[in-house]
Amino acid sequence: MNCVFCAIAAGQGPATILREWDDALAIKPRGGVNDGHTLVIPRTHVADAIEDPDVTADAVRRAAQYAAEVGAAELNLITSVGPTATQTVFHLHWHIVPRAKADGLPLPWTPQQAARKAGDR
Repeated sequence: MNCVFCAIAAGQGPATILREWDDALAIKPRGGVNDGHTLVIPRTHVADAIEDPDVTADAVRRAAQYAAEVGAAELNLITSVGPTATQTVFHLHWHIVPRAKADGLPLPWTPQQAARKAGDR
């Protein structure tokens, strides 16, 4: 299998590891959207959040634990399932994206994005 996150979990791929557990890792993503952007990946390979609900539950628990440890009071906790939903790496991962008021980081479904798209028509 050629999975970048499996390689990282096995210690064979490059990554900045921020926190380790027996079942998951918190890593700094390449090209993160802000300074605190973190990915939490399970050590077990599952393609996405619906493939194995138990692995998904364990991974999101670790993501919430990490966010609490680093004091991320306001954040987006996001995962995607499938290419149409913007998934590009097919190994379950949770994005922790700390947020601040007026940080200028709209999500695709926010009113800011909708207004921008309407202006393109």
